[in-house]
Amino acid sequence: MTPNPPKHTSPLWADDTRTPPPLAADERTTLTAYLDWHRETFALKCSGVAPERLSERAVPPSSLSLHGLIRHLAGVERWWFRIQFAGEDVSMLYYSDDDPDQDFDRLDGDPGRALELWRSECALSREITASAASLDATGTHLASGEPVALRRVLVHLIAEYARHNGHADLLRERLDGATGQ
Repeated sequence: MTPNPPKHTSPLWADDTRTPPPLAADERTTLTAYLDWHRETFALKCSGVAPERLSERAVPPSSLSLHGLIRHLAGVERWWFRIQFAGEDVSMLYYSDDDPDQDFDRLDGDPGRALELWRSECALSREITASAASLDATGTHLASGEPVALRRVLVHLIAEYARHNGHADLLRERLDGATGQ
């Protein structure tokens, strides 16, 4: 007797075009598919929100906003893939030693432009990942000076997106009542 699979209790987004991660694949394919799924989930959480509402801090007393999360995740993509893994000499986004939380705290600039920048950083991260010889390829973890493997970077980013997608769920529901997976 084959058990009945559980039914989803949470509604799907009407415009959900995410590609589900494979049920069986090699490690690299699985990790990159999960990261892309989380990126697409985050994009869904931001889609359809009026630009001026993206900057709303909708879950007081938290100062989080979708705009802040967009800025933060663009910076995370650049930091982990371009700066630490690929060793590119590019400036950090929305960060300085004097103002380390400006990604969340200073919401100047156009949220639409921030979203374009995030998408661009994601594309560059995908290129860097695709060009790496293996998951064992390393960059330099700048805080410790030790090697950091691409595998570790991918796992870290999956965790980062999973956490922030939860935040985005709450923000989106408070902004306009939209819920979904």
